[in-house]
Amino acid sequence: MDTAVTDHLLSTTRAVRRKLDLEREVEPEVITDCLRLAVQAPTPGAAQSWRWLVVRDQDLRTQIGAIFREVGSEYMRRRREAAGAAAEQQPMKRILDSGQHLVDIIERVPVFVIPCVQGRPHGTNAADSVFYGGIFPAVWSFQLALRSRGLGSTLTSYHLVKEAEAARILGIPDDVTQVGLLPIAYTTTQDFKPGTRQPVEELSYLDRWGTPLV
Repeated sequence: MDTAVTDHLLSTTRAVRRKLDLEREVEPEVITDCLRLAVQAPTPGAAQSWRWLVVRDQDLRTQIGAIFREVGSEYMRRRREAAGAAAEQQPMKRILDSGQHLVDIIERVPVFVIPCVQGRPHGTNAADSVFYGGIFPAVWSFQLALRSRGLGSTLTSYHLVKEAEAARILGIPDDVTQVGLLPIAYTTTQDFKPGTRQPVEELSYLDRWGTPLV
C-alpha cells in the first residue's frame, strides 16, 4: 500500500462548498461505485443497517433545497450575529461566506445523497454511539471514494431540523432515521491542501486525562 497516496487522500479530503462544479453531470455509476466502497466500512454487529437515498430528480432537489435554505439561512444569520465584527475578518469571513454559498446554490448541486439508518435512536449515550457509529465510518469512506474520483462533498444537517417534512417529500418510512445530506459534484479544482489543525499533542493524552501524550 502506498502510504504517501493514502496520507494525501486522508489529509486533503475537505468539506467542499464553493468549488463544486454545478454544470457537470455526475455519472450514476460513479456514485454507485463509491457506495460499494462505503459499505465495506465496519458495521456494529455486522448489522449493515445503513440505507442510502440518492436524489437526482430536480424537482425533489428543489423541494429539499428549500428546506435546507430556510434552516441554513437562519443558522448563518445567527452565526454572523454571534461573530460580530469578526464576521468580516479572516478566517471567519471565509468560513461564513463558504457556508452561505452552499445555502444559496444548494438545489443546483447535481446529486444529493442522504445517508439513513434503519430504526430510531434511543437517547442514551451508549445506545446512540452504536446507532450513529454504525453509519458515520461508511459516510467518511464514501466521501474519500468521491474525493479519489475528483468529486467533492460535505456532510450537512440543516434539513434534519425538518426531517419529517423531508421524509414525506422523499417517501422515507417513519422508522428510518436520516443522518445528514451530502451535496455532491465534481470539483472545479483538485488543488486541495491539508487544513489548519491544532497539534495532536495538544489534543491527546496518555493513560489519564491531562497527561501529555509525549
